[in-house]
Amino acid sequence: MSSPSSRIPIHDVRKVAIAALPRSASSPLFDRLRAAVGQVAMRAPDADEGLRWHTHRLGGVPRRFAQPITFTPYASVQPCSARCGFCSENLRKADGSIAASRLRPDTGYFDGLARALRALRGVPLSWSLSGLETSDDAGWMLQLLDTLAAGERDGPVVEERVLYSNGAGFAAPRGAQLRSALQDFGLSWLELSRHHHDGAANQAIMRFRPEVAIGEQAVFERTARQLADAVALRLVCILQRGGVAQPADVSAYLQWAQRCGAGTVVFREFSRLDSSYRDNATARYLHARRVPMDELLAACLDNAVSRGWTLEHLTEGYYFWNLRLRTATGLRVVFESADYGAMHQRHASGDVYKLVYFPDGQLCAGWEPGRDVLLDTRSEEARAHA
Repeated sequence: MSSPSSRIPIHDVRKVAIAALPRSASSPLFDRLRAAVGQVAMRAPDADEGLRWHTHRLGGVPRRFAQPITFTPYASVQPCSARCGFCSENLRKADGSIAASRLRPDTGYFDGLARALRALRGVPLSWSLSGLETSDDAGWMLQLLDTLAAGERDGPVVEERVLYSNGAGFAAPRGAQLRSALQDFGLSWLELSRHHHDGAANQAIMRFRPEVAIGEQAVFERTARQLADAVALRLVCILQRGGVAQPADVSAYLQWAQRCGAGTVVFREFSRLDSSYRDNATARYLHARRVPMDELLAACLDNAVSRGWTLEHLTEGYYFWNLRLRTATGLRVVFESADYGAMHQRHASGDVYKLVYFPDGQLCAGWEPGRDVLLDTRSEEARAHA
C-alpha cells in the first residue's frame, strides 16, 4: 500500500511519456510509473524470499506455496447463465486437455472438498470463488459456503474471501438468502460483472439466457444496490470493441457504477494468450475485439475524464499487473492486464502459485484439470473408473 505522501495527481504523472504498457510488469512506462508512485505492491515472491513461501506436505510430497495464494472451488454445477463470447472457460488448449467447464460435481463433491481442506491445514490462503456462475444454483452455493466455513475451523488459514459473479442468482427467488449467507461467510468483497452501462449493449456482450432476470437493466441496478448494502461491491468491466472502449465510455461507466453502489470499478483487458491455445471461436473473439490497455489508459490520461484522479499504487502479480486510482468523488478504479503465458511459466516452475479444486475431486496447482495434480480426493474405486 502506498503512503499518503506518494499519492500524486494523474496529470503530474502525464509528464511521463506514454509508451506501450507492458505485457507483464516490465516496461519503460511501468518503471516510470513505479518511480512516480514510490513503490509497487509485489504479490509474487522471489524464489529465495523465504518469508514469502509456505512449505507444507500435501499428498505425502513437500510443496512450496507462494504467499499470497488463492484457492478456487471451481463452480460448474450447470452451464453458465450467461454466454459471453470472450469467456476464458471456453478457451481450449492445443494439447487436448479436458475443459474444466465440462466437469460436473457428483454427490461426493463436498465430502472431497472437505478432505482437501483438511489436507491444507495451516496453509495461509484466500478463497477465490469462481469458475462458471457460482450463484446459478443457490442450494449448491449455500452448501459450498457452509463447507468452506467449516473447513476454516480445521483447515487452511483464510485471509480474504472473494466471490466473482454475474449476479444471476442474486436476482432469483433465493437472492436475499444468498446475500445473507455472504454476510455470514464474512465476504471481503464481491466482483460483479457488467460489461457496459447500457442494458442493451451489455446483453449483446454477456448474452444472458432468456429466463435470467439479471440481464434486464433495472433488475441489475436494483440487485447491485442490494448487494452493495450487504457487502463491499466492485463492478468489473472487460474492455472490448462494441463495449467500453473509449475514454467517454470509461467516464459514463464510472458515473453509472457509483449510482449502482459500487465502491470500486475494475477495467480488465482481455487476457493475453500464448501459443498453447487453439484457434477457436473464443480466441478469435479476443483477437477481433481486443481493446489494448495501453491505448485506452493513455487516452484516458490525456483526456478530461481523468481530471481529479489520483494515482495510488501499482501491483505486480505472478501473471498480472494493475494500476489503482481514485477519482475526485472517492470511487476506486483499477486498470488491470494479465498474461496467460506468464501464468503458465509460473505454474510449470514446480512451486505452487494457485490452488483449484475441480468437480472431479482433484486439487490442482492451476486451471487445467488432470495437470499438476496435488491431491486426488476420490476413492480408489472412483479413480479406477475415471
